[in-house]
Amino acid sequence: MGAELKPDESFNPVSANSGVSTPGLTGSEQNLNPDSSLDRKFWLAIALFVILAALAWFTLGEGTVLVNGHPVEIRLLPVVVLGGFALRTMLARQADRIRRRG
Repeated sequence: MGAELKPDESFNPVSANSGVSTPGLTGSEQNLNPDSSLDRKFWLAIALFVILAALAWFTLGEGTVLVNGHPVEIRLLPVVVLGGFALRTMLARQADRIRRRG
């Protein structure tokens, strides 16, 4: 079916010899442009945060919980937490861009 692995070899699905590549980029362009991979990962992470927030919103029932003496919808709490993770991801991406420039 495929290439047989010897006991001393490990499987790496994205090795240089596997033939797996990013569409539209040659091997040298992939090595020169790591930002495209990071951008794809960033947007995938943001999309997953949005999907998780939507699932949390529609899965949790109606109800309120007291936060600092104020009633808050219970399904708003995981959305706020996921929003915090998304903000942290955005800040980490921006910090990485600044580090790469300077």
